[in-house]
Amino acid sequence: MGAVRIAILATAAVAAIALAFVVRGMMAPKAPVEAAAAPAKPMSQVLVAKRALPIGTRLTPMDLTWQPWPVEALNPNFVTDGATPAPAPQSAGKIAQKAAKATTDLVLAQGPMQAFDGAIVKEAMVAGEPVVARKVVRGGQSGYMAVVLLPGMRAMSVPINAETAVGGFILPGDRVDVLQSRQGPEGKGLITETLMRNLRVLAIDQHTDPVKDANALVGAVAVLEVPAADSEVLARGKAQGEMQLALRSYADIGGAAGRGGGAHRRFQGVRLFRGGNAAEVASQ
Repeated sequence: MGAVRIAILATAAVAAIALAFVVRGMMAPKAPVEAAAAPAKPMSQVLVAKRALPIGTRLTPMDLTWQPWPVEALNPNFVTDGATPAPAPQSAGKIAQKAAKATTDLVLAQGPMQAFDGAIVKEAMVAGEPVVARKVVRGGQSGYMAVVLLPGMRAMSVPINAETAVGGFILPGDRVDVLQSRQGPEGKGLITETLMRNLRVLAIDQHTDPVKDANALVGAVAVLEVPAADSEVLARGKAQGEMQLALRSYADIGGAAGRGGGAHRRFQGVRLFRGGNAAEVASQ
């Protein structure tokens, strides 16, 4: 075999070996490329309902909690812990803006949890739902009394003074009976009647909560929660004359509110003497 042929064969063999390594490299699985870790999204803490809150619920700090929330998804009306400010409102209406500003001012002054302590739920919220100003109402705000009223009840006011309201010891949230004394038919005798029983006191004047550190509250008007079917009883009583509120014990506030019993006529006793014997005879 000539030297030229041997050189050609050697070159071909080397080329075949090189091609085999190239093909093997192409067929071998590639080592996985580590994906770059996505940057963590900035989060904020948003005040949310800790449990389902039906309409009329009076909020306490136990009903609220903080929940992480992406900053990019923050709504201007959400209440945050202040670590990451919420974005400014872009196209909210004037009413929503005023409500959000009022809530923000209150949060800054008192703190988020304390700002909503005692507020009444105006729109039902589910667990984990952010608390916003339009869904709650606080004492003194428009619509407060309508939210506080239970279904089927009406708010009615009756005039009071220190004498007819137990010296001012009747406070919002207490339960009372409404009594009235008046002259009987043809001015004979005195009729005392319990008009209503177990009514809740919603307010004294414009105070819907007891004055802080005060045990008594003297006012001119008591706002009572009355069943709708019995509201005319109280209206008739106001037309007939002065009424008196009787404070009920906390141990005696169970049961439904409703009409009182019948009228009771007060009798006067007359002493008669017969044959030297005295006898008491009741007379109207």
